[in-house]
Amino acid sequence: MAAIGCASDASEKTTPRTVARDSISSTATPAAGSRVSVLFFGTSLTAGYGLDPSIAFPNLIQKKSDSTATPIIAVNAGLSGETSAGALRRIDWALRRPVDIVIVETGGNDALRALDPDSLEANLQGIIERIKAQRPQARILLAAMESPPNLGTRYNERFRAAYANVARRANVTLIPFLLEGVAGIDGLNQADAVHPNEKGERIVAGNVWKSLEPVVREVYARRGKG
Repeated sequence: MAAIGCASDASEKTTPRTVARDSISSTATPAAGSRVSVLFFGTSLTAGYGLDPSIAFPNLIQKKSDSTATPIIAVNAGLSGETSAGALRRIDWALRRPVDIVIVETGGNDALRALDPDSLEANLQGIIERIKAQRPQARILLAAMESPPNLGTRYNERFRAAYANVARRANVTLIPFLLEGVAGIDGLNQADAVHPNEKGERIVAGNVWKSLEPVVREVYARRGKG
């Protein structure tokens, strides 16, 4: 896999953006208040670093969902430069508002700093445990990341295993490599060769939607039975 990562020069105190549309394009879709709320909790890859906020993949997913019977409200809590340890410290703040689904995307900056994959695994586990404690009804998806190949085969294997191990233990949905089909491809990334451009964001949105859409449908179905 090509190396991945996130911008590392931003403060971890940055306030996340809320990306949500107030208007409903069709009377056949649920009212805004009844839409499934999806918290995208991540790094600069989630925030849409270097792009207009409307192009960040969480917003593209919301637009994609608008054409279905199960539209969402996307809440973008992406923070540039954050490691998994920072994400663990921030998750309580991000969960202050009710959410139906949480997508956790973190670890790219851990890899860029060659941090211990065991610590990454512990932080991912801690994040998910806090989500379950504070929002027990929320569904959780964990986005897998990849480490740069120059860190060596052993590191790469341990890094990749951290996501699989946590997803298995916590019984959460594992989203395959977030940047699959984008990482390392010049025409799909910005000049820094790390963050997707608009074309790349659309592919990332498709990657995530494949795993997210069935979960959104399940949440709507559960509501209908409630």
